[in-house]
Amino acid sequence: MSAVATAPAGPAVPTIGRARFGSTLTGTGRMIRFILRRDRVRIFWWTFSIVAFYLYFMAALGTFDAEAMAGRAALMETPSGIAMGGPGYGVEDYTPERAVANEGITWWVIALGVMSILHMVRHTRTEEESSRSELVRANVVGRHAPAVAAIATLTLVNALIAVFSAGIIVAIGGEYVTVADSFGLTVGVALASMVFGVVAFVFAQLTVHGRGAIGLSMAVLGAAFFARAAGDMMETHGSPLSWSSPFAWAQQMRPFVDLIWWPALLSVAVIVLLLLLGSFLASRRDFGGGMLAERAGRAEAGGSLAGPVALAWRQQRWALFWCSLGLGLMWFATGTMLPDIADLMRDMVESNPLVGAVFGNDPDGFVTAFLGIMLLYGILCVAAYAIVMGGRAKAEESAGRAEIVLARPLARSTWYGAQLLVAGIGTVVMTAVTVYAMWAGGVAVGDETFSFGDYTEVLWPYLPAALCYLGFTAVLYAWFPKATGLGWLLLVYGFVIGMFGSLIEDLPEAANYANPLYWVPEAFVESPEPSHMIGLGVAVVVLFGLAFLGFRRRDIPAV
Repeated sequence: MSAVATAPAGPAVPTIGRARFGSTLTGTGRMIRFILRRDRVRIFWWTFSIVAFYLYFMAALGTFDAEAMAGRAALMETPSGIAMGGPGYGVEDYTPERAVANEGITWWVIALGVMSILHMVRHTRTEEESSRSELVRANVVGRHAPAVAAIATLTLVNALIAVFSAGIIVAIGGEYVTVADSFGLTVGVALASMVFGVVAFVFAQLTVHGRGAIGLSMAVLGAAFFARAAGDMMETHGSPLSWSSPFAWAQQMRPFVDLIWWPALLSVAVIVLLLLLGSFLASRRDFGGGMLAERAGRAEAGGSLAGPVALAWRQQRWALFWCSLGLGLMWFATGTMLPDIADLMRDMVESNPLVGAVFGNDPDGFVTAFLGIMLLYGILCVAAYAIVMGGRAKAEESAGRAEIVLARPLARSTWYGAQLLVAGIGTVVMTAVTVYAMWAGGVAVGDETFSFGDYTEVLWPYLPAALCYLGFTAVLYAWFPKATGLGWLLLVYGFVIGMFGSLIEDLPEAANYANPLYWVPEAFVESPEPSHMIGLGVAVVVLFGLAFLGFRRRDIPAV
């Protein structure tokens, strides 16, 4: 009689049942809790900053009398006011709450749009790129759980900011501020911002690298801003071009004037469609890969690829290319508007003497004022690029690649210097693209108000100011690597002080000193002060010197 040996029964292997909506979403709740815990500090500062901006804006505008509000209304009817603010609903009876809606929606959508893009890419594509997502999915986590958790937490953060901001508006607003209008403003902004976050989710399925997804998403954000600005200048209260932009969907809700909710449905519809598209792409691509195949490299590296500078260039070149292309096209299109600005402003002066009192009656002065404002916003875009590139070294350190490079006979200062050198060159290139693209746009349509030499004189004072943003971020990374993101505070501070500092009574002059753009002369109007230019140059040298000193003294990795 033969016996068949059987192996002793081992412990039962637990089977993972399907989640309610399919096994691909298993573990979504745990991923949501993990993201909220991981980003709790970042979420707090984003919420605090946006809500504080609402609070400050409402409180400051509440101190204006009727004459001052009429002056602001006149500014909102100018081309630069329309481009930066919006279609200008309610300017005929301008009140503080209407000013908040007209002048603030664009900037809140930009700020929260950037936050949404960074959030989505950080918790999807960047996690796959760093291989952390692979470790997470080795656990009891479904394929789509990380992406759904990222979308859910982004929705939660935008909703949280919308609720707190609406509460602030209601709490300090006047008798004409209603709960419905307040939520109409903040919910419209939140939904428009979510559109750009979901755009980033789609690009995260197409590209292999997080920086590529961020770059493409930022390009869409910039294109949407330009479409809204150009469309609003074509036709009073917006044209069909305006309605192609999520910015317009928030503004066309007309809070505090004639609130309508249906434009918000456009944001909702686009969000749903993009989510479906992103889910479709995510289900059909390889984990860790993208739908767009990477070009195969050469079998042998050329001599030009040797060295830390070549490495830094390869890491930053595409960000520079796409940002230069996107912003260059946007500012070129801005330059093509110059011949129409004088006629448009002349008509406004004839119909509204208050506009003439603010801007004068010289057509060349109209063009100068418009160019000055456009250049200011252009340089703020360059400053944002400098801050992002100033953090590229941190990304290399976080991913562990910096340790591998520094394990070779390579000095720390050489590696970090290469990163800053390429970032600095990119900042200079972006500044030149911004200025000369406007000149090229004007030349293309026959505008001869200012020559190439005039634009060059405007360009060079902006260079040390833009490099200050890179240097400040580099200092934070070198000395306090976990606080590198605070580099954005310098940009936000400069924007708030530059745009709204005049609203604060008894604001000391010294409050402007920390703003690099404060020391730059007014474009096409003032000549550079030698002492100011020397001071900016010294500030750049000191900031970069402190960055090198701090980086040599600390441990790696420290992030």
